[in-house]
Formats: sequence, C-alpha cells, structure tokens
Amino acid sequence: MPSFRDLAATDDRPDGRDETPSERADRNWAEVLQELRVLQTGTQILTGFLLALAFQPAFSDLNDAQRLLYLTLVVLAALTAIIALAPVALHRVLFRRLAKPQVVAYGHAALVTALVTVAFVLVGVVAFVFDVVVADAAAWVAAMALGGVVALLWVVIPVVLRARLSVKDCR
Repeated sequence: MPSFRDLAATDDRPDGRDETPSERADRNWAEVLQELRVLQTGTQILTGFLLALAFQPAFSDLNDAQRLLYLTLVVLAALTAIIALAPVALHRVLFRRLAKPQVVAYGHAALVTALVTVAFVLVGVVAFVFDVVVADAAAWVAAMALGGVVALLWVVIPVVLRARLSVKDCR
C-alpha cells in the first residue's frame, strides 16, 4: 500500500489532462468528497437503524451474545462515521494552507479505512438480524456469504482490474 507521503506527492504520469498540480488536487478532492457523501449517507442510515433497535420492545429478549454484537455494531457504525468525517475536519483545519495534496491523501486513507469498517458493520448487521430472526447458525452462514461478496466486489475485482490496467499502462 502506498505511504501517506506517496499519496500526497504529485502524480507525474501523463493521463491526457492538461491541468496544474493544484487543479489536479482540486479535482481529486472533489472526487474524494463525492465518495465521502455516498459513504456517509449509507453509514448514517445503518447507524440510525441500529440506534432505533434499542428502543423496540423485542430488544429486551436479546441474549448476552446478541447484546454484545449489537453494542459492537453501534461502536463500529459510530467509528465509521467519525473516520468518514475526518477528512472534512482536516480540510477545515488546513483551509487556505496550500495543503490540498495532503488533504486528498488523508481523505483517501480515511475512505479506505471507512470502507473496511463499514464492511464489518454491513456484515455484522445482517448477521445480527439473522441471529435474532432465524438462528445462530444462519447468522454465521449469512455473514460468511455476505463477507465473501464484499471481498469479491470491493477487493478482488478492483485489485484484478488495477493489475490489468497497470500491465496495460506499462506497454
């Protein structure tokens, strides 16, 4: 994985765009912000769902393991929101300090981290619901299946496509 410094460095590879390093940083920041918006919306919906569960009458019927999973998911959802908002806070602190490449690099790192935590929240919420509605074994099956889909769509396919693009770019 590239270092924070590598991500903040100007990318000198030609890509057909006629833009200055500042224009590139502005464009990259706009892309990071758009991705953050999508992630934050999904995280907010999941967090709201989790918080509402505690006030349902059936919540008192949960066993200790289910309560622990629930509380873990609430903390992970809050952590995801905090991580996803961190680039915005950094941008405010560094506003007008000519640090856009660093802000973009930080935003990239925060997005990747938030994607990892939101993957755990998504899989965990499905496992929690399956555990409450069906059974413990069904929760494990659902979690493994959904975890596999997340790994395939969020990691395997992007890494394969990136490798193919890298080989193509080298020609």
